[in-house]
Amino acid sequence: QVQLVESGGGLVQPGGSLRLSCAASGRTSRITDMGWYHQAPGKERELVATISSSGVSHIIDSKKGRFTISGGNAGNTVYLQMNSLKAEDTAVYLCNAKTRFVPCIECQPIVREYWGQGTQVTVSP
Repeated sequence: QVQLVESGGGLVQPGGSLRLSCAASGRTSRITDMGWYHQAPGKERELVATISSSGVSHIIDSKKGRFTISGGNAGNTVYLQMNSLKAEDTAVYLCNAKTRFVPCIECQPIVREYWGQGTQVTVSP
């Protein structure tokens, strides 16, 4: 129903900036939330930032002041602006989207989750 494609990853120097993009296609009108997760080698996938279709956003404490999530109002494209990058930010960053669909008035909503394939972010001199 929904396909996610990330872009913008790469190699940057410490203190540099990078902007990740997540383009959603398909039934984007059903998207309620989008976000970014990261996963470093040997570690669990961790939430970085989320933004709802109404524009409410959240950033985890370790990224506050440096990272900003934006877009997603129409459920099409979400951005993650990363500033003052550090070596510990190195990870695969994955885009996530949640959809909600109510097939009938008395039906329970159908909630699904989608993932992009990820984009590598490496912070190194």
